[in-house]
Amino acid sequence: MPIATPEVYAEMLDRAKAGEFAYPAINVTSSETLNAALRGFAEAESDGIIQFSTGGAEFASGTKVKDMVTGATALAEFAHVVAAKYPVNIALHTDHCPKDKLDGFVRPLIQISQERVDRGENPLFQSHMWDGSAIDLDENLEIAQDLLAAAHKAKIILELEVGVVGGEEDGVANDINEKLYTAPGDYEKTVDALGSGEKGRYLLAATFGNVHGVYKPGNVKLRPEILKQGQDVVSEKLGLAAGSKPFDLVFHGGSGSLLEEIHEAVSYGVVKMNIDTDTQYAFTRPIADHMFKNYDGVLKIDGEVGNKKTYDPRSYLKVAEQAMAARVAHACENLKSAGRMLAG
Repeated sequence: MPIATPEVYAEMLDRAKAGEFAYPAINVTSSETLNAALRGFAEAESDGIIQFSTGGAEFASGTKVKDMVTGATALAEFAHVVAAKYPVNIALHTDHCPKDKLDGFVRPLIQISQERVDRGENPLFQSHMWDGSAIDLDENLEIAQDLLAAAHKAKIILELEVGVVGGEEDGVANDINEKLYTAPGDYEKTVDALGSGEKGRYLLAATFGNVHGVYKPGNVKLRPEILKQGQDVVSEKLGLAAGSKPFDLVFHGGSGSLLEEIHEAVSYGVVKMNIDTDTQYAFTRPIADHMFKNYDGVLKIDGEVGNKKTYDPRSYLKVAEQAMAARVAHACENLKSAGRMLAG
């Protein structure tokens, strides 16, 4: 299937909310990890989301170039070509973008998509994330209003964060404190500023104790009921029926979460769950195994020539791709998107 059109992406999100399942959103940093994500979705017979962070996009451009827009564009163009060979629908997304990187990342990428749309083509990306969690909520939403208008014009969905995800990602670190829980008033302010779809569709990364990276269960308390509380408050505000889910929610920082916590969050309207730490480990673990088992082949020890078959990058990247793909498929099972691809 080609990369999802705006209409297909909207249908994916609608089906997820109605069916109480969510799509894994897999962070990738290279063509190889992108291939692994595609393979994992296909093997699970699940549609999905592939995303690039600011750091991941910079890395993808090469250690000499180090340009976020170049890397993100290159990976997106690669995905448009390769994804067409797979039977699943894939949406392309950019992950956390703080205020100081908007002009060097999200805004130029929206403009690239706008130029494509102006030519009668589909946008390069299907959604972008604005992360204003480090600034005052009013300023966060003011910037979100501007970005939502630009994204909507370019047929793109905006994701924003209200609340703070703890831990560290791409060099941005947040403390673990009460800000990890989005307050009811924050949900109301969000719908006041951005509407409920009439100004453009958006995804909301509300927080309920989420932490990036690896942590042991018990260190941070996840409270999925915070999501239900937010949906209920805004449903009442909008005059919707009890049990409505006006927000399309996103689950960040899910590594180490209990399966029942994940399922509870999904039942409250989570349609997208970011996965990075677990797939990074799944990709790297077999490479480490290969190096330990073939150290005398990958190193030219005591003047020997080594073994080209073991230091050929393909020999270990193949197994890394397969292992990461298996972890992606496992995420699809956990989020109940497996076997539910639109094409099937």
